Amino acid sequence: MRLALGAIDDDCPSLANGDNLSQTQLLDRLTHGCRYDRLERPVTYTEDGARLPVDVYMRAYIYFVQNLEAHDLQFKIFALLQMRYLDPRLNFRHVAPKRLQPILGEQQLRDNIWLPHIFLANERDSSILGTKEKDILTSISPDGTVIVSSRIKATLYCWLNLKKFPFDEQHCSTVLESWMYNTSELVLHWEQRRPITYDPALHLTEFLLQRSWSNETVINADLSDLRHGAFAGNYSSLSFTVHLTRVVGFYLMDYFLPSMLIVAISWVSFWLQADQAPPRITLGTSTMLTFITLASAQGKTLPKVSYIKVSEVWFLGCTIFIFGSMLEFAFVNTIWRRKRNVPVRKLNSRHILKSTLSPHLLRRRSHARSRSFSGILRQMENSSLGGNQPFNNYLTVNLPITTITEGQVMSQNSDRKRKGSLDMLSTGTTNRKLDVNFVESALGAAASTATASVSNAVSMDLPDFSSNNNLLGEEFSHEEQIASTGWTTLTPQEIAIWIDNRARFMFPLAFLAFNVFFWSFVYCI
Repeated sequence: MRLALGAIDDDCPSLANGDNLSQTQLLDRLTHGCRYDRLERPVTYTEDGARLPVDVYMRAYIYFVQNLEAHDLQFKIFALLQMRYLDPRLNFRHVAPKRLQPILGEQQLRDNIWLPHIFLANERDSSILGTKEKDILTSISPDGTVIVSSRIKATLYCWLNLKKFPFDEQHCSTVLESWMYNTSELVLHWEQRRPITYDPALHLTEFLLQRSWSNETVINADLSDLRHGAFAGNYSSLSFTVHLTRVVGFYLMDYFLPSMLIVAISWVSFWLQADQAPPRITLGTSTMLTFITLASAQGKTLPKVSYIKVSEVWFLGCTIFIFGSMLEFAFVNTIWRRKRNVPVRKLNSRHILKSTLSPHLLRRRSHARSRSFSGILRQMENSSLGGNQPFNNYLTVNLPITTITEGQVMSQNSDRKRKGSLDMLSTGTTNRKLDVNFVESALGAAASTATASVSNAVSMDLPDFSSNNNLLGEEFSHEEQIASTGWTTLTPQEIAIWIDNRARFMFPLAFLAFNVFFWSFVYCI
């Protein structure tokens, strides 16, 4: 038994005269199998003899953050991760008191000591940077403090909330967890002083880094969650989160402003006549196809999510305005091709649109009122001429045959007819009076043999306002007709032009209201 113990002592190198040993020799003696087991974690005890977990302190220095890839829900970081812990077995302050500098090394040093296994919980891919050798630096201080620094590149998963895209703000986290040891064996902490730092030259092209914060938590793993292998328990976890806001300059110049111009171009059709179908159809379809191409190009860079994004609301609203301009053309073109005039009670939007949308019903009501009103006034005129006797509309005049020119008659009676017509409209009479007393003055001496004086007038029924040969409509404005009879008529061409004129103002005003609502929602809600 004593021989065996002596053999073991002979195989275990002495730590005496450690100041004269080289760095490699000192490390080999400290990590010799008789003193150090690299498969076992450092163990410290309380005063009561209870085992304490290893405290590992972490720090991260971020070199570069690549823009979020929305379609893959991921982002890339290039960082320096540093962890610090105390391993009492590597304390060489007593065996080499004159050695004040830490022991530095790379691959060979790492292979001789115990290292905690820390992994990125939300990684999709990660690797340690380096050309010939991996960029990992290990330092052992005289008191046994071990610091391991490694440069890594990691592709991390980040769930994106794209409801307000492209005016969205994203929070992406980097999660570090213990792989093998639970909280009873190992606990992770962030360094108290500046745990997360960023390279001053760090810039993002599509996002702005607003702020970041760190967090320490405990992850509960059970048999249904195998993220830590087949071991259940509570595992220590660290995370730091970056708050990113998207820069909208690119989207304003490439999507929003062009879409506004496309919508405005679709309104040019309101200045074209309603019967000019080829140019208006070409303009409407070209703007619609151009806008659809613009919208589809923007949507290809985004994942197919189940909710509606702000950008989709914008493109849907613009599509409705473009489609509305095409529907307006179809409407006015249909009206333009109508053959009959439309009776209108008042010259306002409500009555014009109501009469246009239901012209047949209003025309029948207008004809019924015209006939009823003409019949009542005709009865009143008959009663004034001869009691209840019917009035004969035919007048026989025995005069010599003399040629009378139209210009001679109209020149002498144009003023009289105009005055008589206005008097007739102001008193509400439904018949025009064509005074035939002008015959005597027109004939002069040639009619001296005529002894019968003409004292009666020929009554003529006023034409219906719905006729295309409306003499009253040619002589008087629509306002005068409405003031005298309560009705007027509009030609289909007048209605089509009226609708186009209103559309020139209504569409821009509606689009302006849509913009006010949209941008208020984006920046105020």
